[in-house]
Amino acid sequence: MKWRLRPIAVTAALGTVVAAAVLSAGAAPAAAAPVICEQYGTAGVQGGKYIVQNNRWGASTAQCIDVSNAGFTVTRADHDNATNGPPASYPSIYAGCHYGACTAGSGLPARVSSLNNPRATFNISTPNSGEWDAAFDLWFDAAANPPGQNYGAEVMIWTNHRGRPQPIGGRIATVNLEGGTWDVWFGNIGWNVISYVRTVPANTFANFSLKAFVNDSVGRGKIDPNWYMTSVQAGFEPWIGAAGLAVNLFDFNVNGNAAGGDGGGDVSVIRGVASSRCVDVAGWGKNDGTPVQLYDCFPNNNNQRWRRVGNTFVSLDSGKCLDVSGGRTNNGAAVQLWTCLNNGAQQWVVNGNGSIVNPNSGKCLDAIEFGTANGTRLQIWDCGNPLGGNQQWRWG
Repeated sequence: MKWRLRPIAVTAALGTVVAAAVLSAGAAPAAAAPVICEQYGTAGVQGGKYIVQNNRWGASTAQCIDVSNAGFTVTRADHDNATNGPPASYPSIYAGCHYGACTAGSGLPARVSSLNNPRATFNISTPNSGEWDAAFDLWFDAAANPPGQNYGAEVMIWTNHRGRPQPIGGRIATVNLEGGTWDVWFGNIGWNVISYVRTVPANTFANFSLKAFVNDSVGRGKIDPNWYMTSVQAGFEPWIGAAGLAVNLFDFNVNGNAAGGDGGGDVSVIRGVASSRCVDVAGWGKNDGTPVQLYDCFPNNNNQRWRRVGNTFVSLDSGKCLDVSGGRTNNGAAVQLWTCLNNGAQQWVVNGNGSIVNPNSGKCLDAIEFGTANGTRLQIWDCGNPLGGNQQWRWG
């Protein structure tokens, strides 16, 4: 028996929430807080660019999330829902408008027929316990910004899952999209629910085209091109447990720049002043621990292009972060590529004097031994006074 994603009883419950002004039209989310345990508690992050929501809609068991500027971590989840029924919750981060609460500058709502190529960057951590899915949730409605439930369609993109839960309805096809194979499921619970389940689970997606899935659903007659995409959400549906699930990074751009365009200055190369060479992921590597080096600049190469998300630098090629090896703070600690964890090893402050400082160590991004040649590795080192050219960088 397949579970129902949003049973009718929950719709009524959500109506009660709207009446209580938890996510009522025009309601502003609370300022980012360390931990949210309220059933429908929310927090704006990155100056309101995104909203994080606890969204415990399907259970009375406790759930808490620890909010960061880049995402959130589920720190408590006492859930024990039947796996052939609805999940306990959908803790998530979103861009767009949801129950009348809108983020800043998302470009949503947007009519489906006018969508350019919305893309997202997404990195998550998943525990080897519990029963859950990790999914994008795309919402569509005939109205641009309905104050409550969207009744057009919901596209769920299951990037990973654990245990027995399955999407609503039945499996209708298998497709190849965005470098992966996906089982397509369809059901209707008052609105169309189209689910794409990745046959080989993954936790990192860079330059990920959401429109590929929207187009597939339109082609199947499940989304009307005249409807509006109202929000793009990323998070988890837990049935049992879920503590340890985390969104380490989420970024969205409705015009296709979230992980592949210039992003209004948010995406660029990092160029060494002394060498005029670029910060480069060695050998186009994508594995944790891949070294970072200087190399001749090829500005269209994504292994040299970085997106600034909060105080992190995210590689457009892999979706992983510029990182100090092992979180070390000593002179000579190597700089590398690593799964984004939003920890101190991955924080970088860009200063007006050209330095890029890791605040965890107080040390500067540094080209080893004043090197300027291709292949020169990067490290952290005490910031010079004055700075040498091997510790000065241009963003752009």
